[in-house]
Amino acid sequence: MMTSLFSIFEPSSSIFSLSLNWTSTILGIFFLPTFFWASVSRWNLLWLKITNTLQKEFKTILGSSNLGAPLIFVTLFSFILFNNFLGLLPYVFTSSSHLSMTLTMALPLWVSFILFGWINHTQHMLGHLVPQGTPWLLMPFMVLIETISNIIRPGTLAIRLAANMIAGHLLLTLLGNMGPHLPHKLLPILIVPQILLLLLESAVAIIQSYVFAILSTLYASEVN
Repeated sequence: MMTSLFSIFEPSSSIFSLSLNWTSTILGIFFLPTFFWASVSRWNLLWLKITNTLQKEFKTILGSSNLGAPLIFVTLFSFILFNNFLGLLPYVFTSSSHLSMTLTMALPLWVSFILFGWINHTQHMLGHLVPQGTPWLLMPFMVLIETISNIIRPGTLAIRLAANMIAGHLLLTLLGNMGPHLPHKLLPILIVPQILLLLLESAVAIIQSYVFAILSTLYASEVN
């Protein structure tokens, strides 16, 4: 019996105290090796076109000197996208709806950016705390505001992804729980909103993975 609506997001299934729900985070890896041996299909070409477009966009933001960095953010986008879409499948645990997952991705990135910036570009980081043209009376407040905004960045990245993923799943669960209590004649009225909501969640899965990757790229560009 479900004790809470949020209990569907709890990693409860396990064998020998080893949680099995979190294994869904690596299911996307099994879709990648087919690119190396399977014949080229339209889906492969579409995915290559998407990743190449993202790589060019990230390279524009980071600059031409950072050749390997765009690949990191394309990989991050792909990893989040696979997990978001896998969470839409029935009986698949949505790992990207947990802060323990999203914060694990956001916090190391933010810490590496901050350490790299303060060690290699100290003057640039200090100057970034005070925007150009700020009156001297407002400088202490601007330093405080910019410091707080930098500190909360990993939290906002993690909460944004987790909250958007969990919100749609809760709506789908609420609508799905209404099915057994409705007459058969009203089931089509329930199915149509669920299909539309599922399409919306598919769009959210793409958008949120892109937002996470592009914001991480913008944060990385600020320390150069």
